Amino acid sequence: MSSEKVKVYFGSVQHGRALPFASFAAKVDKITDILIEQTKIEPKDKVAIKMHLGFSDGYQTLPVFFIRRIVEKIKKTGAFPFITDNPTAVYNAVNRGYTEYTCGCPIIPIAGVKDGYVSSVGIGGFAGFDSLDLAGVLKDADVLVDLSHIKGHGACGFGGAIKNLALGGYSGPTRWKKIHGANYSSDMWDKEKGTPELAKKLVEMCPYHALNYNEEKHELRRNYHDCRQCMTCLEVDQGMGAVKLPRESYTAFQEMMAIATQKVLETFKPEKIFYISFLLQITAYCDCLGMGQPFIVNDIGVVGSTDIVAIETASLDLIKEEGLIEKNIPPFFKNADFDPEKDFHPFTRVHGPYKDPYEVVRFVEKMGIGTSDYEIVEILSPKETSKMEPPKRQFEGEPTFF
Repeated sequence: MSSEKVKVYFGSVQHGRALPFASFAAKVDKITDILIEQTKIEPKDKVAIKMHLGFSDGYQTLPVFFIRRIVEKIKKTGAFPFITDNPTAVYNAVNRGYTEYTCGCPIIPIAGVKDGYVSSVGIGGFAGFDSLDLAGVLKDADVLVDLSHIKGHGACGFGGAIKNLALGGYSGPTRWKKIHGANYSSDMWDKEKGTPELAKKLVEMCPYHALNYNEEKHELRRNYHDCRQCMTCLEVDQGMGAVKLPRESYTAFQEMMAIATQKVLETFKPEKIFYISFLLQITAYCDCLGMGQPFIVNDIGVVGSTDIVAIETASLDLIKEEGLIEKNIPPFFKNADFDPEKDFHPFTRVHGPYKDPYEVVRFVEKMGIGTSDYEIVEILSPKETSKMEPPKRQFEGEPTFF
């Protein structure tokens, strides 16, 4: 086994010259070129570009400006790229500027227009589920480009390359009922010990409105996406043991995402996959919310790799090094933990101690899919470009009106 570290190519938003050759776009271009060459995309390959096209009033998904540049570079190899995501996002993609004309390639629903073009993949009964319905379009492709917007996530703390495949690579019922359903694999409510009065009080006292009580069935359920593990429910319970906050309910979702990602990647040859992640407009929640959000970490740049564990680890490390913009944390994150003595990742500080963003990455690494032993290779660094001889600059070309 090689002891050489996996390369993660990094382009900073900072630049050394106020000229196009040193710009962020030039860095994205160069990283894309490197990854295309390493992936050896061949003429006539069908290239699935998996990205999140967003919902509703969301406008912080990946800029179409970069999408088209990446698409055009893939097309130059003689391959046939297409963008794919869930049917709802595809149908409404035009509202966020994504069309075949603007992106330069078709945009295809990942599981067909009725979300039923799937193939069943076995997962051995994990969290009580025997199988997942993998989106059929992924199995039709020869090459996978995992194109991600890095941000926080309510259920697991972090959305990046893994989440893009684990949740975006499956049909709606699998995504919502099975993958998210892994959160409910551990009991959090004891009907025998809890009374209706206690359940109602728990619902009332939860500062995040994360608890829901069905009086007819005497069932209390927790919305793990909204829970911040503030422990208020345990305080209200007063040691009765009626309500629980099982750590394994949070890790089960992370492990399920790792399993789902593994099943997606198994449909491709390992040498036919690459990853590009943008660390821009980093928000607390994912783009599924369908709304604009304040960014809680400064813009950092772009990373690219052929290793999913390496790129995810590097993304998280860069965010941890940058730190939170505390004034931008929305007021509804009442229990955000800014204690400098605690070695928490910024996403953990916001979403709670049971939502460690590195957890899902560790699960994937244990599956032997990639490695967290990486090295950053900076592309067109500000220091480098500040010393480079710039090409002659032309203003208002193609076409000129003078």
